[in-house]
Amino acid sequence: MSHTLIVLPDDTAKPITDAIDGAVRKLNIRMFLFTDPTLINVVIAAKRRGVHVRVMLNPARRSGENENEESRKTLEAAGIEVRDSSPKFALTHQKSMVIDETTGFVESLNWETRDLTETRDYAVVTTHKIEVDEMVKCFEADWHQKKFEPDPKSPLIWCPDNGRDRIAAFIDSAKKSLWLQNERYQDTVIIERLVQAANRGVKVHIMARPPHKLKKEKLVEAVGGLRIMHDVGAKVHKLKHLKLHGKMLLADEERAVVGSINLAPGSFDARRELAVQTDAGHVIRRLIKVTHEDWENSRPLDLSDEGLLADLEKHGAEGADKLAIGGDHDKKKNSKD
Repeated sequence: MSHTLIVLPDDTAKPITDAIDGAVRKLNIRMFLFTDPTLINVVIAAKRRGVHVRVMLNPARRSGENENEESRKTLEAAGIEVRDSSPKFALTHQKSMVIDETTGFVESLNWETRDLTETRDYAVVTTHKIEVDEMVKCFEADWHQKKFEPDPKSPLIWCPDNGRDRIAAFIDSAKKSLWLQNERYQDTVIIERLVQAANRGVKVHIMARPPHKLKKEKLVEAVGGLRIMHDVGAKVHKLKHLKLHGKMLLADEERAVVGSINLAPGSFDARRELAVQTDAGHVIRRLIKVTHEDWENSRPLDLSDEGLLADLEKHGAEGADKLAIGGDHDKKKNSKD
């Protein structure tokens, strides 16, 4: 085995819980959010049968909210070592696990019930020694707050180390098609690369979240990026009946990137993130199937002035006044003033 793929919510949490149940010696877990009771219980069970378990958690969101606090108390009460992620990073958004220093999980999903049951998410499981060793090395460095340098020979993609360069190069390599699923398209370097891809004839399919799902302070960049890509011919859709949380790029239906990285400056420059590039045939074939099915189960995202205003106003979302998208909204605003 080299790379295998887990697709959520289709595969449920079972591949993850089964892997934890099979741990013999060591379990290193790094999570942005870790709140799912089932996963907490299987990790505690691993500790009780003698596995050396360490858990690294992001201490809080930028708002100060700490959703991991109860989980931390539960894990520590079971004798598990729990540490905050390195203060070197604004956030640790990475979601990963290494079992017995032989198997690594590179994930887009948090270990919370919603991401296991309601959202489109992915994980790549790797047994490649160079990748697993590097995951262990980075965990140790961040656990002890020491310097980490990625191996240039490794297919792993780390932020803030080499993420933007690796993702840009991946997009540049596309010759025929690009399929992307991501919550946020805000980084100007990546947007430029996608524009260049569209201009050289690559068929670009973008799955994105609707504007009302975006944070008010990020609305301008996010909507602007989507409109720029739409204007050069990229197709921009939103999922129906399923929430989008996965971060996945598929080029020419031959190679893919899966991990935790949002296509935004914060992810590339200030957060600890991890993704992996893969060309494993069975992984690519399943990603092709899932992305095509998701595309069929989606609708075009209306990025016109009228469409944006309707979406934001329908859901009571703020920020429309920042978008400079037409006189009608200004007139409504002025009449209220």
